[in-house]
Amino acid sequence: MTDFNTLLNPLADIAREAGEAILEVYERDDHGVETKDDKSPITEADKAAHDIIEARLKALTPEIPVYSEESGDIAFADRKDWPQFWLVDPLDGTKEFIKRNGEFTVNIALIRGDTPVLGVVHVPVTGITYLGGEGVGAFKEQNNERQPITCRARTTPVVMVASRSHGGEAVEKLEAFIREEVGEVERASMGSSLKLCLVAEGSADIYPRLAPTSEWDTAAAHAVVTAAGGVVVNTAFEPLQYNKENILNPHFLVLGQSIDEWRFIAPAIG
Repeated sequence: MTDFNTLLNPLADIAREAGEAILEVYERDDHGVETKDDKSPITEADKAAHDIIEARLKALTPEIPVYSEESGDIAFADRKDWPQFWLVDPLDGTKEFIKRNGEFTVNIALIRGDTPVLGVVHVPVTGITYLGGEGVGAFKEQNNERQPITCRARTTPVVMVASRSHGGEAVEKLEAFIREEVGEVERASMGSSLKLCLVAEGSADIYPRLAPTSEWDTAAAHAVVTAAGGVVVNTAFEPLQYNKENILNPHFLVLGQSIDEWRFIAPAIG
């Protein structure tokens, strides 16, 4: 059985090393932007971070497969029986990287079965790292200090975090519904997996994602949210699952409190 306590520090170190490589490209005028087959952008930073993470994970845990956004398509037939694997987004928030707003992350998650059980989310520009896992708790590391984090009890105003690049009418509808049912709602906008981390650290109550994402976008922060006492569920309030044949996530909700406290929003997300 993998010992999460012994993996947490090495994972953080790997994420920080990848973050340093990302910043080297970020600080240049030319990011080496290309377009992938799915029309999404990729930069030299994505590739550099991928190479570092893949090499370091294979050295750290040679028995655990690595599945990265930039490792090419791995057929479901080849990965469906993996008991556990690393799921990596070397640079989550490439659009934010290109916009130079600093809201991008390095995401490394350990998936066991269909569930994220360990995760590290590193923010290269700020140096902040979120860590969490099953049985070890959740933490925020800044300026070489690591502090425990937990989701908060819901209060008024409710703080809803939304995507910097993907809002839309569905989120507006949900915000209006919560305001009508509960009271005041404040909106915070953020890029990349930082939105989930805001819920994990108790800065926000809910993050509705009612637009497309992939499994590697959410897995690491999902593990941190769970370790902090929150939940990540689809719009039927069922746990978000991983290592599916289709790597795309369904629409989902990140909740800082119990599912029962949020079932009232079902009419607004159905």
